[in-house]
Amino acid sequence: MRLLSVAVMVSLLPAAVPLGGVAHAGTTYYVDSKAGDDAAAGTSATTPWKSLEAVNAADLKPGDIVSVKRGSSFTGPLTLSADGTAAKPIVVRAYGTGKPAKITGRTSACVVVSGDHWHVSGLRATNCQWAGFEISGDGNVLSDVRADHNVTGVSITHTGARNTVKDSELIDNNRMSVNDKGGDDDSGAFGILLNGDDNLVADNTISGSHAKSHDYGIDGAAIEIFSGNRNRVLRNTSHNNNTFSELGAKKGDTATGNLFAFNVVTSSLKIGSFLVTRGPGHIVGPVKGTVVVHNSVYMPARKTIGWSCHDGCSPSILKVRNNVIAVGGEAGYEDGKGADEAGNVYRARTAKFTLGSRSVMADPRFVSRGDLRLRPGSPARERAVRLTPAWFGGAAFAKDINGKPLPSAPHAGAYQG
Repeated sequence: MRLLSVAVMVSLLPAAVPLGGVAHAGTTYYVDSKAGDDAAAGTSATTPWKSLEAVNAADLKPGDIVSVKRGSSFTGPLTLSADGTAAKPIVVRAYGTGKPAKITGRTSACVVVSGDHWHVSGLRATNCQWAGFEISGDGNVLSDVRADHNVTGVSITHTGARNTVKDSELIDNNRMSVNDKGGDDDSGAFGILLNGDDNLVADNTISGSHAKSHDYGIDGAAIEIFSGNRNRVLRNTSHNNNTFSELGAKKGDTATGNLFAFNVVTSSLKIGSFLVTRGPGHIVGPVKGTVVVHNSVYMPARKTIGWSCHDGCSPSILKVRNNVIAVGGEAGYEDGKGADEAGNVYRARTAKFTLGSRSVMADPRFVSRGDLRLRPGSPARERAVRLTPAWFGGAAFAKDINGKPLPSAPHAGAYQG
């Protein structure tokens, strides 16, 4: 028999098989807290594992799937430390019927994603010591998860970059991690805390992020950004959060280039604000290049404020375009050189800023207190200044709360219908 050369043998190998061995097609593992057994194989719905410890100990590879039985209940943490790839993420998902699997426990975080390229869905994290979900890796996706009654529903740490949190519910994350007298250091009650860079937060429902504070009376935020850069916050629905977003950075860090677009914010709380940012005169400033465009806000209580840009505000600190902001208190506040403001509609008792081009103080004529679409004849209709897709990070993101592209004559606010 004539021997084939190495080159010929390599050419005859199937294209999908790498030279190092057989390609990994991905294994599906099952976990069921009621009917499982950690001594079982875990590779079928009839032989599931019982605990998260079995998942934590598994040697997971790119393309693997962990299916968690709905109705299960676990004590955390679930630690996801392996690395998937962009082409083959490691997946955690739900199977069966009923409520999402619940993970709780007095660990720091109930679900810890320290690896890269995980897609996690169908889980609930509740009553965790710190975060429901903590992400410190890159390229991960949380979707269709729920976090409630934690200090923060989702925490993306300073090493977490290019992650996505979407289509999820962050509800009543209303506890403080620091809540002592003096020191100006109370912290907590966050729906999402962003300390990392280049993350996307989109299409989530966030509510109930507020708690009593010794330092501030009431504190909390739907989305807190601290030392995080270039994050995009798009098309979220926010209700009864103390603040929609507050931005800051520790000395030596920055919080530059964060974008807020097409969010719908309502609140019936007695006190609150839409957005708070700072100039160089503040201990956690300056926060540079924040862009706030096409949001709709309704907060009727008297101790409310739309946006605040203080301790050295300037156009390089804050750009405000094409929003509809109706509050019972102050529409906005600026000092210093002031914000770069245009194309907005405000209704408020007071305003401490200078209106820019095409901005107006008028009743926006929302459909109702809970429905911030615009009635016919609203002054917000076709009020907006035209913006290029670059304002939103590209044409794919220049879409309203319902996913509609901006028309040639756009409305102010989150709704273009």
